[in-house]
Amino acid sequence: MKKILRIVSNKYLITGAAFIVWTVYFDQNDWVSLQQRQKELNGVKDNITYLNTEIARMNSERNALLTDPVMLEKYARENYKMKHTGEDVYVIDDGTAAK
Repeated sequence: MKKILRIVSNKYLITGAAFIVWTVYFDQNDWVSLQQRQKELNGVKDNITYLNTEIARMNSERNALLTDPVMLEKYARENYKMKHTGEDVYVIDDGTAAK
């Protein structure tokens, strides 16, 4: 019993335990904050991946519009409601448009 009390009252052990408790719970870079930052970092990486795929898709769409007159006409008709002379344009709203 005396040996256990001597080990527990060791100043180095107490200092080490206090340091570990401080760094895990009370420090600016504690374990909970690190986990939250890691989760945020993963979200940002996912967002970067999504945006890179969107950039690639938009670049391919742009190249198609610049090189293919059929795609250019389709894009103009769908997005800008353009028409040829003598044509009528009917816009059908299906209710899925963003508000």
